[in-house]
Amino acid sequence: MTSTLQETHASVCRPLTVVDLAPTAATTAEPARWLALGAVAGPVVFALAWFVLGFVSPGYTLFGTWIAPYSPISQPISGLGLGVTAPFMNAAFLVGGLMLVAGVIGIFRTLDAPGRPGARRASAALLELCGVGMVIDGIFDLEAMMAHLVGFGLGVVAQVAGFLVAGLFLRGIPSWRRFGGWLLLGSPLTLLLVVAFFLSFDPAGSGAHEGMAGLTQRLLVLEVHAWFVAMGWLAFRRGRPRVR
Repeated sequence: MTSTLQETHASVCRPLTVVDLAPTAATTAEPARWLALGAVAGPVVFALAWFVLGFVSPGYTLFGTWIAPYSPISQPISGLGLGVTAPFMNAAFLVGGLMLVAGVIGIFRTLDAPGRPGARRASAALLELCGVGMVIDGIFDLEAMMAHLVGFGLGVVAQVAGFLVAGLFLRGIPSWRRFGGWLLLGSPLTLLLVVAFFLSFDPAGSGAHEGMAGLTQRLLVLEVHAWFVAMGWLAFRRGRPRVR
């Protein structure tokens, strides 16, 4: 009887080990890992929308001028936010942007990066601007020109700084060091594509089906969104917490 009581006491009072904590920690990581996939789903939904609708759109009216047919080569993605394709393209802007914001939140919740809270917050905030810009463009179409340009600036141009700051932050995390280095290269690449887009963009030429502004813009958007897809997927795969 005495021996049984001693064994029971020892089993109850034994120290809590890492094995005891691991299932709980893994459980708490799962929502963040799945949330990070929003950075994959958002860009994919958006790309599918403009790719498919580019073949469907018969044209659109901009400031009273009928522009037809729609050309993915010469005309911007936002042209699909007008005319019969408007409900679908603007929904893709909104849904894709919200998914992207959620994905960035999930990515940063999976990171095992103690310290540097300022760099962490700055990186997350700058990257979230991409999704915020998409939402703004989904609310304000091309006829609300100034607001739409603000959305474009936040969604794409701001990522020149976003990739730089986030790349430096991720370089300080051992499991993300290599990707952080690649993301640093994404900053000047994005800047180069932004410059190429603005050099090729001519509103009058675009309406007359001249130039390649639609193509350069699509390359720019694909490049920017590709980094988010990569981050979201890596966070999903690597985002299991380490138990201290």
